Amino acid sequence: MSTQTGICANSDLAAFFAGARQEKTKAKYRMIKVEISNEELILGDHREASGTWERDWESMVRGSVEADQPCYILFRTDELDGSNGYKWVLISWSPDSASVRFKMLYASTKATLKKDFGSGHISDDYYANTMEEVTLSGYKRHLASEKAPQPLTRAEEELNEVKASEHRTEISIETKHQTVGGIAFPLTKAAVASVTEFRVRPRESNYVQLAIDIEKEMVNVSRSEKELSIQELPSVVPTNVPRYHLFRYNHHYEGAEVSSIVFIYSMPGYECSIKERMLYSSSRNALVDQIGQLNITIDKKMEVDSGSELTEENIFNEIHPKKESNVNAKVTRPAPPSRGKRRMIKVPQ
Repeated sequence: MSTQTGICANSDLAAFFAGARQEKTKAKYRMIKVEISNEELILGDHREASGTWERDWESMVRGSVEADQPCYILFRTDELDGSNGYKWVLISWSPDSASVRFKMLYASTKATLKKDFGSGHISDDYYANTMEEVTLSGYKRHLASEKAPQPLTRAEEELNEVKASEHRTEISIETKHQTVGGIAFPLTKAAVASVTEFRVRPRESNYVQLAIDIEKEMVNVSRSEKELSIQELPSVVPTNVPRYHLFRYNHHYEGAEVSSIVFIYSMPGYECSIKERMLYSSSRNALVDQIGQLNITIDKKMEVDSGSELTEENIFNEIHPKKESNVNAKVTRPAPPSRGKRRMIKVPQ
C-alpha cells in the first residue's frame, strides 16, 4: 500500500493562485504564504509589491515565518519568463525545532503545491531551516553557490539529500503515488516490556498491539492478550485507526506442532487521517527492525484493511502457501499405434 498525502489546495487558495499568476501588466502580489491546515493547503498570508523584489524580500519574508512551524513562501521576482509572466521562488521553510511529523508532512506535500500553483512559474526551489537562510543575504548566498559549486560541507550534503528525496516525491506525483521515506519512532518502556514478554513468556502473551503516540512521537503498547484465539483476532483490530500487531499462531502442519509469529499492519483505508496513514506506513519497516533487535523472528508479515481478512484460512495459507504444480514439466506423449512389421514392396520396372 503506497502512502498518498491527499493534501491539495482548497478552493479559495486555488482561486487565489489563478489571480496571482498574472501577466506583467496585471501582477500585483509579491508574496504568498501557504500552510497546511485540516489536511488542506490554505492561504496563510499575502502581500502586494511595494518596491523592488530585493527590498520587498527584506521586509516581507523573514517576518512571515515562525520559529517552530513549517510553511511555504511563494515569492515573485522582477524577472520575466518566456510567457510574459513573472518568475517565482518557492521557499520551503522547515525549522529544526519543528516536530518530525510536520517536517515530513510538508516535505511530502511540496510536489503537490508546485503542481497546484504551476511548476512552470517557479524558477527556483529554495530550502531553508534557519532564520539567517530566509534573509536576502542568505538567499543570495544560495544563488552564488548554485552558480559556483564548491566542496560541500556535511550540512550541505544533508540538505542535498533532503532535496533529492523531495525530487523523487515530485516524480512520483505524476502517477499519483506520493511516498515518504522511512522514519523510526522509539519504543516506550511499556512497549519494550510487552514485546519482550511476548518473546520470553509465550504461554502468558500471544498478542501485542502497538500504536504510534503522534504527540510524543513514540510507539506505545495499546493492548496485549494472554490467550487470544485466532477466531478472536479479527475483533481486536480497530476499524477507524491504523495499528501494528504481533500474533503467535499455534497450529499443526504436516503432522507437527508449529508456532509462527505474524506481524500485521492494519490500515483501515480512508477511515483514518492522512497524517496517521503517512506515519504508520513510513514507520512500519523501522518498527520491524526494532522488534528484530529484541530477538524476535517474524515468520510472516501481513498488511490488511480490516480484521475480517484475518481468517485462519488466510493466515495459514500466507504461512504455508500451496505448492504449485509444475506446469512446465515435460509431457509424455503416448506411443503411436503399432502397424506391425514393415513390408518391402517391389516397384515394377
